[in-house]
Parts: sequence; C-alpha cells; structure tokens
Amino acid sequence: MDRYQYLILMGLCVVATLPLEIVFGARVWRRPRRLVKALFPAVVLFSIWDVAAIAHHHWRYNSRYVTGWDLPGHLPVEEVVFFAVVPVCAVLTFEAVSKILSRSR
Repeated sequence: MDRYQYLILMGLCVVATLPLEIVFGARVWRRPRRLVKALFPAVVLFSIWDVAAIAHHHWRYNSRYVTGWDLPGHLPVEEVVFFAVVPVCAVLTFEAVSKILSRSR
C-alpha cells in the first residue's frame, strides 16, 4: 500500500477540490483546452528540472512511496501527476473564491 500513497494523495486532492467545480461553478474542468494551456508549461518545465536533478544525483524518490513506474529520465509518474494535480487544485480554489467574491459584490 505504501507504494501507492503518492498517487492516492493526488487523487484525494482532486476529489477534495471537485466540489469547487460543482458547487461554486469554478468552470475549470469545463474548459479543458484552457486548462491544458495553463498546465503544459509548468508540467514540462518542472519535469525537465526534476530529470536534470535526478541525473545529477541532487534529487531522488524513496522507492517505498512510488510505484516504480518511471518515465524517461527516471522520472516517477507520480511526480508528473503532482505537477498537474497541484496546479489544478490551486486554479479550482482560485476560481471558486473569485466566483464567491464576485457574487458578494
């Protein structure tokens, strides 16, 4: 079970912020093209950064907490998921708060 903790945590982050889309109408998941445009540069940049850090032995992942599914450059798939999920949760939160504040004005 330990090896799936990282992915489970990322899934819980998505599940926890999903009500922001539904209840507050954040409209993040409903605009997938815009979401991909926002995520793509950060996911690519940070993935390259991590691959470089791994290659230079500045960064590593505890094999106990990752699945062992690696992308090129020994980058754990969980890390790319992290680079996508955390910004999505942040954008969902930002959009929901913006909607709430605009309604109160």
